[in-house]
Amino acid sequence: MPGRKDLSFRSGYFGDPAASRALAGLLQDVFGIDVTIMDRLGGPDPTGIPFSWFDADGACIANISTFSLPLVVDGVSLRAAGLQSGAVRPGHRGMGLYRDVMEAALAHCDAEGFAAVALLTDTPALYGRYGFEPLVQHRFAGAASGGGTTGPVRRLDLGSAADIALLRRLLDGRQPVSDRFAPVRQTGMFLFNAALMPDVRLDLIGDDAVVAWRMAGDGAFDLLDVAGTRIPRLADILASVQAAAAQVVVHFPPDRLEWQGEALADTGEMVLMLRMAKTLRPEGPFALSPMAEF
Repeated sequence: MPGRKDLSFRSGYFGDPAASRALAGLLQDVFGIDVTIMDRLGGPDPTGIPFSWFDADGACIANISTFSLPLVVDGVSLRAAGLQSGAVRPGHRGMGLYRDVMEAALAHCDAEGFAAVALLTDTPALYGRYGFEPLVQHRFAGAASGGGTTGPVRRLDLGSAADIALLRRLLDGRQPVSDRFAPVRQTGMFLFNAALMPDVRLDLIGDDAVVAWRMAGDGAFDLLDVAGTRIPRLADILASVQAAAAQVVVHFPPDRLEWQGEALADTGEMVLMLRMAKTLRPEGPFALSPMAEF
């Protein structure tokens, strides 16, 4: 990494509390997001590696972080990485600092042999130069399925250390929620997103599946994710959580739910971009669960 006057480049420093606090400060100042929430949810993703510029006072002024993101795409397991926490302080923009950290992070991904690199962004034009291409995500909407079997249900509480430990165990050993497109493991982001989404309910069905869901403003049942050692049928989920809804919207491919819905293209601001061979990209409609967004 070429030197820059009064600046220092660092990576892989999560063992340094002061540098980690400086990165958290950057993300708080730029995005208004407190990533230290993860401290009470079991800690940050241990696979995460930051690539950052710091100023002479120790402030983090530019960053992008990589993390392991193993995927299942059309039934094939892929060793993939994700990029997150990309930010530059306003006073240091236009200096090429973000290009520096992006190039360092992607060089690391290439050296590690990742088959794919993914990111979410509201500025997709920025990443085409680095080999990323946008992919359209979908929601799946349709009539609620009936005739399900009711199972025991318990609402989980992120304020409970025991419930957090249970969630982490199920997330670490989870089955992919879809064979079409799904992360295999993304424990930290599921918990982080759950903490940021107060309307999301986390219901344990039996002792081996957690359902993340909410009721939409139009009265539809929004199924955001299922994490566990099994994936229940949608009919069993609806019966167990006693959701009185005629319509369902599933935010991931529903191929393992024994239910089908109409694929509706996502028109939101955030765009999923992938840097991977065209032959590895999902062939049919798909989506990344909101609980797995990064």
